[in-house]
Amino acid sequence: MDALSKIFEDIHLNQSEYLYLKPYGEWAFRYTEQSTMMAYAVLQGQFTICLDAKQIIVAEVGDLILLPSGPSHECRSSTTDQLLEVFDISDLFAQNQHKEVSFGSDATQQKTVILALHAHMDPIMARPLVQALPAFIHLQHKDLSTVPEWLQIGLQFLALEVQRIRPGRDKILDHLVSILLIECVRDYIDALQDSNNWLSALSHPELSNALAKIHAEPAQPWTVESLAEQCCMSRSKFATLFSQILGTSPLAYLQQHRLRLAAQYLRNGQGTIQQIAHRVGYNSETAFSQSFKRQYQMSPSQYRNHPHPSYNARP
Repeated sequence: MDALSKIFEDIHLNQSEYLYLKPYGEWAFRYTEQSTMMAYAVLQGQFTICLDAKQIIVAEVGDLILLPSGPSHECRSSTTDQLLEVFDISDLFAQNQHKEVSFGSDATQQKTVILALHAHMDPIMARPLVQALPAFIHLQHKDLSTVPEWLQIGLQFLALEVQRIRPGRDKILDHLVSILLIECVRDYIDALQDSNNWLSALSHPELSNALAKIHAEPAQPWTVESLAEQCCMSRSKFATLFSQILGTSPLAYLQQHRLRLAAQYLRNGQGTIQQIAHRVGYNSETAFSQSFKRQYQMSPSQYRNHPHPSYNARP
């Protein structure tokens, strides 16, 4: 399995939920951060997405906007600062009876139609990906010649699927949302001009092999030499290139990944501390506990019992 595929598997992108938003007249709604990847597909009309005072996105019909970290934001019918009652959609995704939502100031005016999607993810496992991506990815439909074919087909398929009540719809929706998100990330990687970052390493002809191995087989006793062999490179050349592009050494990256996995296993109750230590490549429970405490400022047993442990890790 290639590195990007394994990363999406690790972050457990699932429980995709959607809303058909049909606001009319002048309107505004907000979304509160929920450790999800968020996306909007504009099916009719246009609107603005305000991430903060400096980041305002104008979304038009046919556009797809991906918000990788699912941050709190506000959407409006226009860019004006008109005083409007702000409708909160955050809790509506999980309520199956509210899949189509209408709101606004004047029902006689033409509606905007927005397909809002969010998919839950493991916040710690997703952290490297989310931090490497921009605050938003905006795929515009203005120039049909530049719109990826996958986007046109994917949005049509998605729009059809959410309108039909058929067996297996939830599973299909999960897969469709995953495909759309992966394609968005692929397009962003292809357009990158800066080659010295984590995303570029995922498609690097040599380094991607080492990343794929680290993510697929974290329990293996990897050394700089053995990882270099996966890339058909000398030890020194591999170590230099890895540090140059990823900003950290190969073994430091390996340790960070192992500890993120361990945190996930602890939160999910997947084994004893000793079992988890061995599962992520530590021969000694003591060494594992010491490394874990340095990273998360608490012991593995404390972390497992902590009510909201996922936000205590150092970046």
